[in-house]
Amino acid sequence: MGMSVTISAAAEQDAEQIFRLQYLCFQGEAALYGNYRIDPLVQTLDSVRAEVVSDCVFVARLGDEVVGSVRGRVTEDGSAAIGKLCVHPRLQGHGIGARLLRAAESALAEQRGATSFRLFTGHRSEGNLRLYRKVGYQTVGTSEGEDGVPMIVLEKPAGTYATTA
Repeated sequence: MGMSVTISAAAEQDAEQIFRLQYLCFQGEAALYGNYRIDPLVQTLDSVRAEVVSDCVFVARLGDEVVGSVRGRVTEDGSAAIGKLCVHPRLQGHGIGARLLRAAESALAEQRGATSFRLFTGHRSEGNLRLYRKVGYQTVGTSEGEDGVPMIVLEKPAGTYATTA
């Protein structure tokens, strides 16, 4: 009998696994843009630990292994900034990303009062764009990341949570 992937709030002791997973998962994004200085690859372990403590962070677990993660925080305008969604490459395409999004969106709206959700993804990241559009996000603009990567800005109102992809 196989194990199933569970979604739960991250605990402080998950920070190191999140840090390692994030580094693994964002290698493909870095290669896509020819830029290995993107934020998820240069973020420090201490910074990840601080986000786990202060932000709304969820993980996907397969047994004791963290195989997915997402973070969100409510900004001054009442919207929730969602970021660094990642799923281990061997488990991508099974709806884990959508499940992580739904958990974060639910908590951000119900526990932290978010009125809408906003996220950014690179303009060449077709897989990410496909997932975000499938779960209700719409393109609202573009921006440039601090690392120089052109980004697409997507939003959706609270109450329209992600469904399993």
